Amino acid sequence: MNYSFHYEVEEEFNCAISYYEECQDGLGFDFASEVYSTIKRIVAYPNAWPVLIYDEVRRCQLNRFPYGVIYSKQNEHIYILAVMHLHKKPEYWKYRISN
Repeated sequence: MNYSFHYEVEEEFNCAISYYEECQDGLGFDFASEVYSTIKRIVAYPNAWPVLIYDEVRRCQLNRFPYGVIYSKQNEHIYILAVMHLHKKPEYWKYRISN
């Protein structure tokens, strides 16, 4: 199964990496590794996490950081809608469902 990112995810992901790297050397790398590890779990078990809203949109939380990967499964493809902080603007990504 393949995956792709909504075009706005790259910027938010890079901003989060930069933030953690500013906090501590190497922490940005750890964050990025954790996100990709979470995506691997999603690809392996796409239906394992509960549906948040219509269109089968789900959230898988990272283990070490207060972030979640918001995604939908479209046939045999995972579409990443957001890499979001769990305590900030929880619904900002919803308009991306149709984009």
